Amino acid sequence: MIDLQKLQKDILQNKIDKWFNTIDVNMEFNLIYGELAEAFESHHKGLWKTWEELADVTIFILWLSEMLWINLEDEIIKKVAINKARKYKKTWEWHTKV
Repeated sequence: MIDLQKLQKDILQNKIDKWFNTIDVNMEFNLIYGELAEAFESHHKGLWKTWEELADVTIFILWLSEMLWINLEDEIIKKVAINKARKYKKTWEWHTKV
């Protein structure tokens, strides 16, 4: 199992070591958006690098979580439990929360 909290700290150290942004939260949100767009484009075009782009998205999200002092591992565990307990109603094409 991956220790996301440790991974967040490792990503932070790599960014510090390479002199990347470590303070501009807005820029990080924009970079995540860009990486997600690259992943979509890669998938849409049938390229075999989609997994690499999704890894980039995850790295940026882990870094942003570290910038905001969020233990993402704990938050994911909480959110999975919430989603498991949530009830949905299936309509013609969509699932909607009840």
